Amino acid sequence: MKKKKFIKYLEDHHCFIVREGGKHTLYKNSKKGNLSTVPRHNEIKENLCRKICKDLGIPDILKK
Repeated sequence: MKKKKFIKYLEDHHCFIVREGGKHTLYKNSKKGNLSTVPRHNEIKENLCRKICKDLGIPDILKK
């Protein structure tokens, strides 16, 4: 999945950037307080997208 599409999905579900590291960006769900890291690759594998959504407590992007 393209990173831009995935980031847009996270932002639509009340997630925001906490900080940026060397190779990852830390996102937080503002409603639940859950944290997860998102790699800064152009493509993010589907299983990783599922895990990030689960960590942040938002619906799975691939089950739309």
